[in-house]
Amino acid sequence: MPADAAHPTLSWNVAHDVAQVLEYHFMVNALLAGSVVAVMAGLVGWLMVLRREAFAGHTLSMMAFPGASAAALAGVPAAWGFFLFCAAGATAIGRLSGPGRRASWSEQSAGIGAVQALALAVGFLFVSLYGGVLGDLESLLFGDLLGVGDGELLLLAAVAAGTLAVLAVLGRPLLFASVDADVAAARGVPVRALSLAFLLLLGLAVAATSQITGVLLVFALLVAPAASAQALTARPLASLVLTVALGLAVVWLGLGIAYFSVYPAGFFIATVSFVLYVLARVIAFARGGTRRDRQPADAPARPAGVIA
Repeated sequence: MPADAAHPTLSWNVAHDVAQVLEYHFMVNALLAGSVVAVMAGLVGWLMVLRREAFAGHTLSMMAFPGASAAALAGVPAAWGFFLFCAAGATAIGRLSGPGRRASWSEQSAGIGAVQALALAVGFLFVSLYGGVLGDLESLLFGDLLGVGDGELLLLAAVAAGTLAVLAVLGRPLLFASVDADVAAARGVPVRALSLAFLLLLGLAVAATSQITGVLLVFALLVAPAASAQALTARPLASLVLTVALGLAVVWLGLGIAYFSVYPAGFFIATVSFVLYVLARVIAFARGGTRRDRQPADAPARPAGVIA
């Protein structure tokens, strides 16, 4: 091992610093896995934020706990439990709070909260039945990007490819139903079926992302890049591209800083994500204020945070 490998230091030579980061296989795997997650979570998260289903995404991330405990109890890989319980949670949320039921926002939130409470209770039951200590609890909560193996990377890439393929097929009607469900239903769009399909897709993305970023950091890539992009532009295509770009920047910067630090990568990924979101909100507020200042006194004000 090179002498500087144990204590890598930043320099003014960017090419040398990048070469240091890419020197080791585990860092290459971490960057590739983070990039795959950034693209998948960014695109799915963009629709999630647009549909105001962040609470549903948070609840689905909580499914990692009963999923991991059930997998430990059954003696199977934790990934199986993640995907199984996220799919079950997505189905339950869709049945309890789908738009076809014409439920109010408070009723939908209550239904999602009930699913989350049940999931945590079931997870606690499985841990009690297991009778042991649930291993890798820290990785479950905070993830382990630096520990991604080749097999995990291939599985993640396959899940991302399938998720993006489904999004490509459902994208246009799903966007229509997300913007105006009533008009979409009047035009014959199967709004409730699309809602359930999206929740299943969201559960799949959350299950895959949680294994990399952990339960508590999943929103760093699922919410913040999409929310930042939507704060800066209301154009769907530009917003989607910006979401992916911000997600990749968050992963690359977070991992790059972590490599030259003694602190975990998850902390830097979440911190960079939050800083970018705050900057996006500040820019959106400043640009919105400037445009309102330029409008005539009798002109209607543009809604805050919507930038053309």
